[in-house]
Amino acid sequence: MRQIQIMDTTLRDGEQTSGVSFSSSEKLTIAQLLLTEVKVDRIEIASARVSEGELDAVKKITAWADKQGLLDKVEVLTFVDGETSVNWMIDAGAKVMNLLTKGSLNHLTHQLKKTPEQHFSDVAKVIALANSKGLQCNVYLEDWSNGMRNSREYVFQYLDFLSTQPVKRILLPDTLGVLIPSETFEYISAIVKKYPSIHFDFHAHNDYDLSVANVLEAVKAGAHGLHLTVNGMGERAGNAPLASVIAVLNDYQKDVTTGVEEKSLHSVSKLVENFSGFRISVNKPIVGENVFTQTAGIHADGDKKNQLYFNELMPERFGRQRKYALGKTSGKANIENNLQQLGIQLSDEDLKKVTQRIIELGDRKETVTQADLPYILSDVLDGATLVEKVKVEKYILTVSNDLKPYATIKIKFEDNGLHEASAEGDGQYDAFMNALKKVYAKKDLELPLLTDYVVRIPPGGKTDALCETIITWNLKGREFKTRGLDSDQTIAAIKATQKMLNTI
Repeated sequence: MRQIQIMDTTLRDGEQTSGVSFSSSEKLTIAQLLLTEVKVDRIEIASARVSEGELDAVKKITAWADKQGLLDKVEVLTFVDGETSVNWMIDAGAKVMNLLTKGSLNHLTHQLKKTPEQHFSDVAKVIALANSKGLQCNVYLEDWSNGMRNSREYVFQYLDFLSTQPVKRILLPDTLGVLIPSETFEYISAIVKKYPSIHFDFHAHNDYDLSVANVLEAVKAGAHGLHLTVNGMGERAGNAPLASVIAVLNDYQKDVTTGVEEKSLHSVSKLVENFSGFRISVNKPIVGENVFTQTAGIHADGDKKNQLYFNELMPERFGRQRKYALGKTSGKANIENNLQQLGIQLSDEDLKKVTQRIIELGDRKETVTQADLPYILSDVLDGATLVEKVKVEKYILTVSNDLKPYATIKIKFEDNGLHEASAEGDGQYDAFMNALKKVYAKKDLELPLLTDYVVRIPPGGKTDALCETIITWNLKGREFKTRGLDSDQTIAAIKATQKMLNTI
């Protein structure tokens, strides 16, 4: 099998997503995860000369990588600027530079206003200097795709020149995301056949939503490496997304392999999403919140009978689980699957009642989750299925200038009455939770870990709008969500917490 090298450029090209800027510590954390857990072959982490903050980030990453024996996997974008970028690289402790040069006659003529010979001479000087300083050099052909379309003779003239230079890889970017798959295959095939001894990487952008298709064609055409980003981050419509490309290659290009760990793709996606503030859509392939969720009842029924609606993208491959959504299109099979996961069985008559109630909620556009099921059951079945055994009976929350927020709570347990506790915290809800922990510690009971806290407020700017607080909990490795609704965000969170107490 042919090994395809994966270079992740989330920290360089991905950071060019509008409004995104990683701190140096965030860059280090992402770099470590990409190289040690996701196991990409290389990472491109920065552009030379950008800022002091960028220099600091690169120094931290190269220092860590050097200790781990991974320094040759860390790359930096550099420029044809005499000694400037080379000196920056040396100061940063980096060893591999990706030199940005002109891959189309249009860019060369109108941006640099130089002849090909002049540009080649400038490039040769930088490469020679880099090599003399112990740096490894790869070369980007910026706007290469348009170069192949409109000035192919120039591209091959340039490649003839580069084939004489001490460069390790030549990087072919579809800088403006203009290629269609047939062009990608044609262009890369022609280049690989003419220069069989040179390593070529393909770098796709997603302006026409064709990046994954173009990557697949590039591999078929003989490309040796690919440039990808986590969550498809990047300028404009972004770059080819790491998770989607790896899944496609593993399932549809059986003669090639990569070293990427599929099970780590979701975790790195969530980390980058949190650090960047760049939220991915819930239906984004592989990593989106909903992509392993069946909504239609007929799908759940087919899965139950013979996995009729499964495909090769099994969630377990990516460290995830299949879910069955609840809403107006839910059938009995959807609801039965969710009840089974909760350890609840219902008679056919009761199941019909619950199904009808969920359909009614869906018609009103209300979100129904698995965690809501016990409360729907309690309501529909007159409390026969689930009794509220724990209740937040009373609470007082205080907030004062220059003093920590404080909470006093009274919790009522069905089996042994009222328990009271007080605590301070970093916020009102934190103070409430600290007091609750005291109550549960007295009873020698374990509370789940709060792993995510989301507040949704309808648009329009009304101060009396309802807040929906959704809290994700983890109890002994099992994750579940509870929801609270109130015009006060903290009270909504307390309602969600009370649901959690009864769920566990």
